[in-house]
Amino acid sequence: MKYLSLALLIVTSNVWSQSLSLKPFDISINSSFRGLSVVDDSVVWVSGSQGWVGKSLNGGNDWDFKQVPGFQKSEFRSLYAFNKNSAIIANSGSPANILITKDGGETWKTVYSNSHKDVFFDGVDFWNNANGIIYGDPIDGRMLLLTTNDGGNSWNEVPEKQRPQLNEGEASFAASGTGIRCYDKSRLLISTGGKVSRLFTTSNLGKWWKVYSPPIIQGESSAGIFSFAFRDKGNGIVVGGDYVRDTLATQHIFLTNDGGNTWAQPATPTRGYRECVEYISSTQVLAVGPKGIDISNNNGLDWTPLADEQGYHVVRKARHGNLVVVAGNKKLARIINK
Repeated sequence: MKYLSLALLIVTSNVWSQSLSLKPFDISINSSFRGLSVVDDSVVWVSGSQGWVGKSLNGGNDWDFKQVPGFQKSEFRSLYAFNKNSAIIANSGSPANILITKDGGETWKTVYSNSHKDVFFDGVDFWNNANGIIYGDPIDGRMLLLTTNDGGNSWNEVPEKQRPQLNEGEASFAASGTGIRCYDKSRLLISTGGKVSRLFTTSNLGKWWKVYSPPIIQGESSAGIFSFAFRDKGNGIVVGGDYVRDTLATQHIFLTNDGGNTWAQPATPTRGYRECVEYISSTQVLAVGPKGIDISNNNGLDWTPLADEQGYHVVRKARHGNLVVVAGNKKLARIINK
């Protein structure tokens, strides 16, 4: 395995010890949470099914949950929070809507709607407080892409010729909202899955795309890349599998150290299908799935169980801080040092 000799094992200082554990929050909301945005060590937003959106201002110790009026049957799988007052949510399925709040979730304004029968939002991310992008399943063969340059107050569809052409049966998964990530000032990566699973990258805000094909399991509508994370321009991880056969422990996680040109499996993989992967320090990575949570202390080369707790879908580290939160079916938790 060539990765055993690569310089991925450089030890750097990090705030996490080698011994972590899961500390559940006390909540009683009947919602499957897949949207999660951790702003800093205090401000956390979460969104999910039945139109529920929650917010904590003290790192998850206390939560305020509200159902968005008129959207009680919607699944808000896409979420991006700017601060304690402002956030963006988008529902999956048709009709698709993007909503914004500026008063901490007390009121929401619909800023975009699309009633096309094939519309389905999969995730949203921002480069900064003004410029962001949301993506979805293909319409007429091309990935749905919308951008904003005013903090989400208005959205414009990307011209068709600039949107990636997808293959038949190729779409994306809205399992954790981490099939899209904005990096630096203009770099963007988007993953697809299904009968074909690929990784699309751009360094100029989507004016042109480069496409990589990790050898992850694919070929079925239930298989492919569900999430990815990059530590830098070279080193990244893709995770996924087949959610119909979620204990399948092969061809479901791959590593790259050259930006996606070549891929290799880790020496010790995660225990099966995973829906989300997230770097929590320069060397530590978490992978979350409905059957458990795994951790790697060496950039994804070797994975060990962190928790057997079932039903979690997404993990996020604070953009400005060290707080790590996981969310899932009727549950939320924090990752802590033992």
